[in-house]
Amino acid sequence: MLREIKWVSQMEGEPLRRWFSNHSLDLIVWQSDSDVVGFQLCYDKTREERVLIWQSTDGYSHTRVDLGECRPGRHKAAPLLIPDANFDANQVIREFIDTAAAIEPEIFDFVYTKLLEYEPTE
Repeated sequence: MLREIKWVSQMEGEPLRRWFSNHSLDLIVWQSDSDVVGFQLCYDKTREERVLIWQSTDGYSHTRVDLGECRPGRHKAAPLLIPDANFDANQVIREFIDTAAAIEPEIFDFVYTKLLEYEPTE
């Protein structure tokens, strides 16, 4: 079940940031008043983490997380978000539905609708 993490760092000048997490998903939501103005849904955290991002100003992007660990003979690099077209919408939506019962209905409905609307680009 996604649970809200209550003590989330807030950045001056940014909308309110909220973070919901469990072992396989992270949902970070930015709200202005009560309106969602952006979110990041991080999924497949235990294997090859990917992130679906939606922002009211920029629309969608889908990335995978490069942890910077595959650098033989070198120190681990900082993680990077790399563009990724592989999005299994049915699996991600199913997992979100199965774990999001504790999220407020307005946030759930918004993110769910955006997941349904997302069309990957090649």
